[in-house]
Amino acid sequence: MWGILVALLSGALMSLQGIFNTEVTKQSSIWAAAGWVQLTAFLTCVVLYFFTGRGEIWGMFSIDRKYMLLGGVMGAFITWTVIKSMDGLGPAKATLLIVVTQILVSYIAEVFGLFGVEKAAFEWRKLIGAALAIAGIVVFRW
Repeated sequence: MWGILVALLSGALMSLQGIFNTEVTKQSSIWAAAGWVQLTAFLTCVVLYFFTGRGEIWGMFSIDRKYMLLGGVMGAFITWTVIKSMDGLGPAKATLLIVVTQILVSYIAEVFGLFGVEKAAFEWRKLIGAALAIAGIVVFRW
């Protein structure tokens, strides 16, 4: 149950963040807005790290697959792509496309066991569910 609540909160925060970032971009620039998002995210993480005191801070540099450290770089481009898609499509349409793409890419990562994800068996019902989500985008669009 906790996982469901956190996932719902995550979806709500992502949608609101996209709207906020798009509005900030209208009064500044896209990279200034993206930079502000990354800077404030970093500062938030530093503060929360000291309050929670979890983990060795330098341990992340000893991970086996160094490419996993590119999450922050992806975060900058996620911010940029969310802003551009929301500006071009509006929040609801952009979010629909973003979420369905997340479902598809995550499922592919599971089925093929990519990037250290535990490999899962292919299930037709999950592919049908993804197809229904895509059909939902079509219905929502028109």
